[in-house]
Amino acid sequence: MSDRRLVGVDLGIASAHTVVVTDAEGTVVARRRCRPIRESLEAVEAAALAGAPEGTRLEVVVEPTGVAWLPVAVFFVRRGHLVYRVSSAKAAALRRFLSANAKTNSIDAETLARLPIVDPGGVRPLELPTGELAALDRRVRACERLTEAQTQRKIRLRELARQLYPSIDDVIGGEVSRCDVAVLERWGDPRRLAKVPHRRLVEVIAKASSGQKGADHAASWRQAAEDALDLYGDDPAVPFEALAAEIATECRLLRAIWAEHKGHAVAREDAYKAADPDGLARSLPGVAAIGGPLLVASMGRPGRFRDAAAFKSFTGLAPRASETGDTDRKGQPMSKAGPGRLRHQLVLSANTARRLDPQLAAVYYTQMVERGAHHTKALCVVATRLAERGWVTMARGEPYVIRDIDGRPVDPAEAKAIIAERYTVPEEIRRRRRSRKTKAKGKAPHHAGRRDTRGDLPQPSSSGPNGPRVKTPADASSRPNRPHS
Repeated sequence: MSDRRLVGVDLGIASAHTVVVTDAEGTVVARRRCRPIRESLEAVEAAALAGAPEGTRLEVVVEPTGVAWLPVAVFFVRRGHLVYRVSSAKAAALRRFLSANAKTNSIDAETLARLPIVDPGGVRPLELPTGELAALDRRVRACERLTEAQTQRKIRLRELARQLYPSIDDVIGGEVSRCDVAVLERWGDPRRLAKVPHRRLVEVIAKASSGQKGADHAASWRQAAEDALDLYGDDPAVPFEALAAEIATECRLLRAIWAEHKGHAVAREDAYKAADPDGLARSLPGVAAIGGPLLVASMGRPGRFRDAAAFKSFTGLAPRASETGDTDRKGQPMSKAGPGRLRHQLVLSANTARRLDPQLAAVYYTQMVERGAHHTKALCVVATRLAERGWVTMARGEPYVIRDIDGRPVDPAEAKAIIAERYTVPEEIRRRRRSRKTKAKGKAPHHAGRRDTRGDLPQPSSSGPNGPRVKTPADASSRPNRPHS
């Protein structure tokens, strides 16, 4: 242990990096400042290795500060040293313990250097993606950012359009489509839209929607324009031309984002085929065109995780632990410690996977019916199982096989039949788990613990160590075993 050299680097964006080097006991042996160039980093390496036995491997600790960590990580990893990229929250917590009343660059660097000593199990060596994985990671990130930009532009466009067309939500519905963008870009001003020949409006909508929409949608747009003119008239408080010009700008920007996203999506597909030529990730239920590349790019080399549980913890889907004395509190929120885009995708994929895989459907059914979970919470539990199965699939190098509860392979039709027969959540239970109002029935029903005496809903059984437990309509002896992983 005496030959350890720990290097804490407090990264600067527009300023030099602050470096503190300690030994295995936390004693500071060197302090330096460096810049992200080879000569400066070589000087830090030489200072850190001064007096250490030959062959000593540095342990460099950095925070994910913007992209400033990348040059430092590439330099030290390429020279055979270990690099730990730790969360800012963990570094801040240790800094508060070591120095509660001061914060300087030197203190931050020293705190980072001590992290592998204080929390040796909480740091994991950084593995930089290379080759196909590096290209896939960049394409996935680019597509993700462009997708977010699309969403923001659509929200902005809808808000601007609502000012000119107060009843536009009756026309657009859930999301702004390409044909809606085509209409708004040409005729953002309702006064102009009301004068457009009906045939011309239908042609534009049909072309933009590839024939999916036509005369009915055109009539809805014309009605929205007439409603707006009937409401506003020529009121000078509504700047028709200025708002229409701003809407046209948002439409052009949205079109540009669509074009850029298309190019990156094609490149992402090529990179995915190179990184996962057998399509193992996409063999998982619910993990499709977008989820497959994202899973592979986020996981990287499967072997860097010791097992499926370690990968599940990496995703941030694992629940937090809360124990004290003889108390072990269950149902804690997830840690959310990993990449948010992967966690979000796994939850979305879980909603599809529960309809395709009987084992995952059994998990969802148990959460909803027996444990009183609402839909989102049940999906998160399914997502944790899906994450574990994703790691096993990639680590073994074998496609995922859908099986029944007994582990027998089944085809898609048989799997859906099993789910429909055994693991379909009754609509009455699903309705009572909802928190949103419905148009037909108004407010969601009020929860009264887990007790419900109406219809044939599950009734509470005798109390156990954790309170009352809900029986399922099926006999206890027919309950499924724990799904195979």
